[in-house]
Amino acid sequence: MKYPENMLEVCELLPDYMGFIFWEKSARYFDGIIPELPKSIKKVGVFVNASLEEILKKIEMHDLQAIQLHGTESVEFCENLKKNIPNLIDIIKVFSILDTFDFDLLKPYEKVCDYFLFDTKGKLPGGNGTSFDWKVLEKYPSTKPFFLSGGIGMDNIEAINEILKTNLPIYAIDVNSKFEIEPGLKNIQLCRDATHYVSTIKKIKMSYNVNEKGYYGEFGGAYIPEMLYPNVEELRQKYLEITAQPEFKAEFDQLLKDYVGRPSPLYFAKRLSEKYNTKVYLKREDLNHTGAHKINNTIGQILVAKKLGKKRIIAETGAGQHGVATATVCALMGLECIVYMGEIDIARQAPNVARMKMLGAEVRAALSGSRTLKDATNEAIRDWINNPVDTHYIIGSAIGPHPYPDMVTRFQSVISEEIKWQLKEKEGRENPDYVVACIGGGSNAAGTYYHFLHEPEVSIIAVEAAGKGVNSGHSAATSKLGKVGVIHGCKTLLMQTPDGQITEPYSISAGLDYPGVGPMHAHLALTGRAEFFSVTDDDAMKAGLELCKLEGIIPAIESSHALAVLNDKNFKPEDIVVISLSGRGDKDLNTYIDYFKL
Repeated sequence: MKYPENMLEVCELLPDYMGFIFWEKSARYFDGIIPELPKSIKKVGVFVNASLEEILKKIEMHDLQAIQLHGTESVEFCENLKKNIPNLIDIIKVFSILDTFDFDLLKPYEKVCDYFLFDTKGKLPGGNGTSFDWKVLEKYPSTKPFFLSGGIGMDNIEAINEILKTNLPIYAIDVNSKFEIEPGLKNIQLCRDATHYVSTIKKIKMSYNVNEKGYYGEFGGAYIPEMLYPNVEELRQKYLEITAQPEFKAEFDQLLKDYVGRPSPLYFAKRLSEKYNTKVYLKREDLNHTGAHKINNTIGQILVAKKLGKKRIIAETGAGQHGVATATVCALMGLECIVYMGEIDIARQAPNVARMKMLGAEVRAALSGSRTLKDATNEAIRDWINNPVDTHYIIGSAIGPHPYPDMVTRFQSVISEEIKWQLKEKEGRENPDYVVACIGGGSNAAGTYYHFLHEPEVSIIAVEAAGKGVNSGHSAATSKLGKVGVIHGCKTLLMQTPDGQITEPYSISAGLDYPGVGPMHAHLALTGRAEFFSVTDDDAMKAGLELCKLEGIIPAIESSHALAVLNDKNFKPEDIVVISLSGRGDKDLNTYIDYFKL
């Protein structure tokens, strides 16, 4: 962009990025003042072999959010630049391609750049108006996201759509010369005509997975005390490397099979299906060892902790299932285990407290705040700060600082992986019409959704706890009541007062009374990829009792919330609805007894 009035016209179309070239030899050279732009548009400074001092000066002058290096800048230069700019400013390194390209050139830049950009090789850096052979990119060896540039216009939209359907990590499409009246002056009518094209690109490439910085869209990240930085950073750098090792995979799979009892059945609920006139399948995580999905994650994390040389394990728990699962794997591996649990949850989940103690764990009560899951998490984080060297914190939900949400989701993704092949056996197709799961922090939901996130024909339903009613003041319906905030190390949707104080959640279910939700689920809610339902205590308890009487299965109260969606949504007779039965109800018998006066 070159002309301020033209910039403001383009702003109305809300592009994600707007570029300004600070190379004097360019016909698009910009030396003016950038008008105030919408905050959603990132300002990109484009440089060709500029000095560090010049780049820093332009960043300060124009409040740039990204730097595009279009020259022969070295790895050392990029590394030095990265050290001297704020973390939130992205570095985009450009590489020019004609007919062939040596992708080995990229490897040294992996750690010092946030994105690559591939453009057409010409007489001048960029702006040549021609495309290179995109088939060259089929050999792209990296997972580093990149911008695609070079002669992109309305005449090659079909080719663009085809390359976007591949597994290449294309992050953005750079449109420039084919949308210009003259260098730096954009044809607004052409840009308007391209809005459908742009929205198509966004729909195709919308990602629901975590990016390299630990974000799902705008949610995620690592907002942590400095004392915890070494622990979290060590985990971030090593978790993917550790979990990709063949010996890790072999041990993890063997324990899931022989110790947990996987695969868990995908059960066709005949009488439930008849009542609601649709096909209902239950993913029976309640039949896992320890009685819930939590064991999938704790086995994965205990193996990671051993690889990192940790000797002491801490955890938080609400309903007690994660605490039991953590105590179980610590007993299996011979490691010290301390579980933090809210004082109220200790009282209402007494059987699980007894199990933890029998397994050798120390259960410590959280006495502050609402004395439930949120406060147990606070206590666990305090412990970790005080014992950073030998302790690993096994977070039980898809919450916390990056990489926890992604790591927990990956370990739980065995749920959706099994659903696909089990459904293929039973119905002749891998994908159901709907996948349904309850959500507190969201680990069982994350695992249930994972392999369906980018399957548009699969509708995702998330069911949260409305408590005594969404607007009753006694609720945990985060999608309805939450605003963007930071809790337990990540940016997400959070129930809070206007001045940012966390409000106390409520649910009859100990596992769902959390004031926030995992960042992946916040992203699913904001983008509309998942449909969120809020279910009251009364409706959840009735749904739980109904499953008991129709199918002979006593569900956890958490799972009962997911089952209640059958009353709230009308499904077609031919629909296949898979509901995650995340846990069994023996831990909740006292609550059921008190509620129904059994």
